[in-house]
Amino acid sequence: MSSAYAKPATLEHQGQSYRYYPFNALSDKFSPGRLPYSLKILLENMLRHADQDFVTDEDIEALVNWQPKAEPDKEIAFVPARVLLQDFTGVPAIVDLAAMRDAMQDLGKQADKINPLSPVELVIDHSVMVDEYGAADSFTRNTEIEMQRNKERYQFLRWGQQAFDNFRVVPPGTGIVHQVNLEYLARVTFERDGVLYPDTLVGTDSHTTMINGLGILGWGVGGIEAEAAMLGQPISMLIPQVVGVKLSGAMPEGITATDLVLTVTEQLRKLGVVGKFVEFFGPGLSQLSLADRATIANMAPEYGATCGIFPVDEETLNYMRLTGRSDEQVELVRSYMQKMGMWHDENTPEAEYSDLLELDLSSLVPSIAGPKRPQDRINLTDTKVEFAKLVTEHQEKQQQLIAKFEDEGGSTAVGHEDASEAGKVEVSYRGETFNLTHGDVVIAAITSCTNTSNPAVLMAAGLLARNARELGLKTKPWVKTSLAPGSQVVTGYLQQAGLMDDLEALGFYLVGYGCTTCIGNAGPLPEPIGAAVKEANLLVSSVLSGNRNFEGRIHQDVRTNYLASPPLVVAYALAGSMNIDFYNEPLGQDAKGNDIYLKDIWPSSEEIQQSIHANIHAKDFTDRYADVFEGDASWRNLDVDKSDRYQWPDSSYVRKPPFFEGLRAEPDAVPEIKDARCLVRVGNSITTDHISPAGAIKPDSPAGEYLQQQGVEPKDFNSYGSRRGNHEVMMRGTFANVRLQNLLAPGTEGSATHYFPDDKQMSIYAAAMKYKQQGTALVVLAGKEYGTGSSRDWAAKGPALLGVKLVIAQSYERIHRSNLVGMGILPLEFVDGQSADSLELDGSEYFTVPAVDKNTKRVTVTAKKANGDEVRFEARVRIDTPNEFQYYQHGGILHFVLRKLAQQES
Repeated sequence: MSSAYAKPATLEHQGQSYRYYPFNALSDKFSPGRLPYSLKILLENMLRHADQDFVTDEDIEALVNWQPKAEPDKEIAFVPARVLLQDFTGVPAIVDLAAMRDAMQDLGKQADKINPLSPVELVIDHSVMVDEYGAADSFTRNTEIEMQRNKERYQFLRWGQQAFDNFRVVPPGTGIVHQVNLEYLARVTFERDGVLYPDTLVGTDSHTTMINGLGILGWGVGGIEAEAAMLGQPISMLIPQVVGVKLSGAMPEGITATDLVLTVTEQLRKLGVVGKFVEFFGPGLSQLSLADRATIANMAPEYGATCGIFPVDEETLNYMRLTGRSDEQVELVRSYMQKMGMWHDENTPEAEYSDLLELDLSSLVPSIAGPKRPQDRINLTDTKVEFAKLVTEHQEKQQQLIAKFEDEGGSTAVGHEDASEAGKVEVSYRGETFNLTHGDVVIAAITSCTNTSNPAVLMAAGLLARNARELGLKTKPWVKTSLAPGSQVVTGYLQQAGLMDDLEALGFYLVGYGCTTCIGNAGPLPEPIGAAVKEANLLVSSVLSGNRNFEGRIHQDVRTNYLASPPLVVAYALAGSMNIDFYNEPLGQDAKGNDIYLKDIWPSSEEIQQSIHANIHAKDFTDRYADVFEGDASWRNLDVDKSDRYQWPDSSYVRKPPFFEGLRAEPDAVPEIKDARCLVRVGNSITTDHISPAGAIKPDSPAGEYLQQQGVEPKDFNSYGSRRGNHEVMMRGTFANVRLQNLLAPGTEGSATHYFPDDKQMSIYAAAMKYKQQGTALVVLAGKEYGTGSSRDWAAKGPALLGVKLVIAQSYERIHRSNLVGMGILPLEFVDGQSADSLELDGSEYFTVPAVDKNTKRVTVTAKKANGDEVRFEARVRIDTPNEFQYYQHGGILHFVLRKLAQQES
């Protein structure tokens, strides 16, 4: 179909001619120049795909005529240039593609027609765990353990690399997916078949947004949505509102990018940007390095936005040169962006925005965030007082539990009771004896993509370590220390600056290149430390330079977790406790007995910048990435099957999923959901960490029991994340987070529910299987912000396999709602301020919902109680677009895509 607006033009650059799609044909009727930068990227995307049946001129007009204050209601299609995967979420995506090849064969079609149609890159970065730490060989030993644990998964990925077109794998030990993307994979301007267009992407990690710092539009999606994009399906989305953040001033001395991003996260959460684009502009932009921008962009999921994007400007090009991009590529970016009217400099007019937040960088103060949410920023001056409040609450709750236990006739072991009341335990470890108490920091980790992409904070950590070492300060013996950089370049420039020795002297040895502590791969606490925490029910802490600190995520025995800059991570390792006022209390004494305060060892901004300029060069990047896809000998020597279809060997890591069993060429009619029973009833702010299996697998959990039945010993369980390619493990781990509180089983935490037919309490998995045997559909009742957190496909896949057909919540997180639809689960939303509580629903009811069609916006839900009484209430159908209804009608997005591809071959 021809478009009145899609008129390609020619760009001549350095003797070559390229085609591109400018906004010229729109300018006579509209004003595309007023649009925010991010919407210009979407507009170009639509112009370039205007010959496809999913883009109309009406869609283009709706976008270019965008009304900033209007509630989003217009659906458009977005075709990302590429897809980015990490191995936790990437393995099940490739598993599904392999299963789709089998299903294609079963439908009588050619299996090898299932291939990524867009470039797909997978970076193995989520599998390394901090088993070993604090020693020179920690990295080597952790890498050996990683390869041993994950051999079956890595063999499968190696098979995929040779079996699928358009699919590349970055082997383990290279770096964190987002930093590898930033430093190497990103194109900024794409060139394909002689056509230029903005680099765009979706990724299966929610922090895909880190690339927004480079002016590239991209965000995290569910694995199933990414698979559809890989297979050529456009992503349906509503034209979003765009919130502008106007930056002014400059950051004061001693302030880090972490302080900035925690402030941005706090303020944008208060403003409310869930489901919106966020765009940064203003005179303060020139004060931020590209790494600072990437740090802010990385945490878009934490402030709730779809993206947090910066424009392409001179700083973008400076970073491209620094990271080894060719001068030809850099200048092509400049030329293209200027031609498109998407280049930013001091003369760029201010765009229109849906809302505006103004932030003066000079107002920033040192900060941390916690103990459970990244948006809960605390001034560093207030941390000791705030933690004292937590200890008081913890002790009061503990006393209440003991009193209740004793009232019911129980008695506490004398030693345990004494330790619990005293709030401290004497511990002997590594030749030292000390008391462990409330507030002690047991994990100090320089980890995650958030900060390890930023040389300023890493150099600051190294310089602080040098200053502390020179004054004789040491890390406390109970602190588990780790350094897990985002790429090999980091250790290169730290070594070049002579700072690795100083970090290592304080215990911060390299433990791996990957996402470790931030995703629950902190590894075990030393046995004496962990035993003491349990014995006295101690409220201990972790401090990490990450982006996630949700309850139960970092370590099951560590209840309070704080996000902090890398230099503050080192400082807390020296202090060993949250019970310190860094401004008025010393970290220790020097050899002469003089008190040493944090200000005495904190490096100046000038020192940090001098270290950066002297020790970071383009050659560092080109050398490290020269053979990035090759891997080491252990990766290259993996045995790989050469067939087009995967042979599905007996494996506890990778199993053929049941999603396509019995798939017919045409879908059945959408059925009503009749007499569904409640499996889980939860309150507000339930995250995908509560729903989706993550972290360690407990031996007595349904997943642990299953693995032991398969002959896997507990020491070889690995993590849920590493077993995402085995649906049997994952469905048993769904709703099994140790901090999940299912209101159907009051007083419990973890996988527990009430099985109503037998009036018994049992694991959620066991109950779900009993319901499934009876053919009973299941429902989840939830409060506000259901599904907050990472883009976890298993947070939808797991419930679907358990038999959940319906979720009724007060509100949803964007990605999770989309994933529910993508797995054929109907998301409904209470209306008019109603909730399960206000409707007096206790979860024992039988729930019936009539069949929905593409025009259904609201339904009447009938909840029948055991005594025959009925509660009827209206609920909003959160299938937001026509495309989403097609996915739901087909039983899921992958079923829809598979049938469509099969029809194309017919």
